[in-house]
Amino acid sequence: MTSRQSTARRILCLTAMLFSMGTLQARSQEQVVIASTGGVYDEALREAWFDPFTAETGIVVTVVSATNAQMRAKAAAMVKAGNVAWDLYLDGEIQAASEAHRAVTEDLSGFCQAYESRSDLAPNACAAGGALLQSTATLLAYRKDETNAAPATWADMWNTAAFPGGRAFPNFDDPWRVLAAALLADGVSREALFPLDVDRAFRKLDQIRDEVTLWWKTGDQSVQGFRNREYDLGQIWLTRAKAMQSEGLPIAWSYKAAFLVGDRIAVVRGAPNKANALKLIAYWLDHPSAQAKACDRLSCTPPSSEAIALMSEAARNSMPTTAELRESIIVPDAEWINQNAQMLLQRWNAWVR
Repeated sequence: MTSRQSTARRILCLTAMLFSMGTLQARSQEQVVIASTGGVYDEALREAWFDPFTAETGIVVTVVSATNAQMRAKAAAMVKAGNVAWDLYLDGEIQAASEAHRAVTEDLSGFCQAYESRSDLAPNACAAGGALLQSTATLLAYRKDETNAAPATWADMWNTAAFPGGRAFPNFDDPWRVLAAALLADGVSREALFPLDVDRAFRKLDQIRDEVTLWWKTGDQSVQGFRNREYDLGQIWLTRAKAMQSEGLPIAWSYKAAFLVGDRIAVVRGAPNKANALKLIAYWLDHPSAQAKACDRLSCTPPSSEAIALMSEAARNSMPTTAELRESIIVPDAEWINQNAQMLLQRWNAWVR
């Protein structure tokens, strides 16, 4: 090989190396930004979903923490201003069916067509308003080291003589579940719960207001409040209660009159990394193992039946039974809640301050 040939070969090798480095650098700079509620919830999603996705695709998942109310307000503001910084955010399944949600998110109907034939996925796993992340419950949780008897119903939540201690309720832009609990505590039956008798609910809430020691705004705040012994009985999400139980905290809960809720993964309209956002959603739906790992930790119900089969026996046993679903757990009237959302929030804000 001549000196000139050797030099040419070195130049070619160097060029190839620089090209390869540039390609890898460009790939490593790819990202997708998702807004979530923080704390143990995000930790579980990162371990089960975000990190494996990044390892497989090279797309970095950047998580922004915010309350549910902040996420909805921020998404709407970004879309209105035409300056969208997020790609995805988590929204409640009820809100994901509202006109306000559809106005600020991409319609995923076309994307969802690829999942219509998947027999393992729940019928509502992919919809125009977003893909189903998980289903869970809002329920009564309590500190089991502070009571001889176990509170089981919302009436027990109001019974401060039999079950003393501080109370906790959520305080964000979605007050229907607190009002519904008040009505059930006041003797309204599951069948007659909706439409909510708002005046009656607030009268019942007046009776327990002074016992409420924590009005939490985020799931992580409800966890920190329990750790810090700020309350003994509270209305919280099952995903957070299960995470605390996994930590070894003395928490238990009741499925009686729990409210069935869930989260959806929505794409913000005008998302700067829309293609990557859809890849992240597809990874969730296409990997039952990721769903199983997250719901093992959070005691949620994943959208895939294959994921349920992969979950630990302990996690499956912590889910509500078929009988509990049929006899106790309440499916909220999403249409009524969305139609009355503004009125409920105005009444709530005037009462809670």
